[in-house]
Amino acid sequence: MKHSSALPLARTTLRTLITLNWLFGAGILSLLIATVVAEQWTFTALGLPPSSQIRATMMGLRAIAVLGLVAIPLNHAVLRRLVAITETVRRGDPFVASNASRLQAIAWVLLALQLLSLVIGGIGKAISTSTFQLHLDAGFSPSGWLAVILTLVLARVFAEGALMREDLQGTV
Repeated sequence: MKHSSALPLARTTLRTLITLNWLFGAGILSLLIATVVAEQWTFTALGLPPSSQIRATMMGLRAIAVLGLVAIPLNHAVLRRLVAITETVRRGDPFVASNASRLQAIAWVLLALQLLSLVIGGIGKAISTSTFQLHLDAGFSPSGWLAVILTLVLARVFAEGALMREDLQGTV
């Protein structure tokens, strides 16, 4: 099997994304801690004007941060499985049952991330006011839901490919 130059690039990119994912998690955790330890400074830094709604806004921002922390291990699960799949492709043996299982797990994690995004988007909408406009890249994503469906289908394709390969090896 001829090796593609895309595989080493994909592996390097995935490993970089794994590192960045954990770094973003550390950043989110730092911000969350800052909102608790230095609450007034956080209000000022975010440009939140003094109001009676400031506590509710801050609670909403903290909830979004906590949900962001929940996304970190979910993203990690996807990335690690993609690294493992890439490794089987590099070896020239991608249609194995373990890759079908990995793809199915990725699909379920993507579904969880889409549901998480809906919740984050809802919280963002709930705490956004005329004086504090919160613009988040969260909520319903047609491409995200399409990715869930495509990954579930691809998992099934890999499962069928693995079965076909086993059948072929059994007849030879």
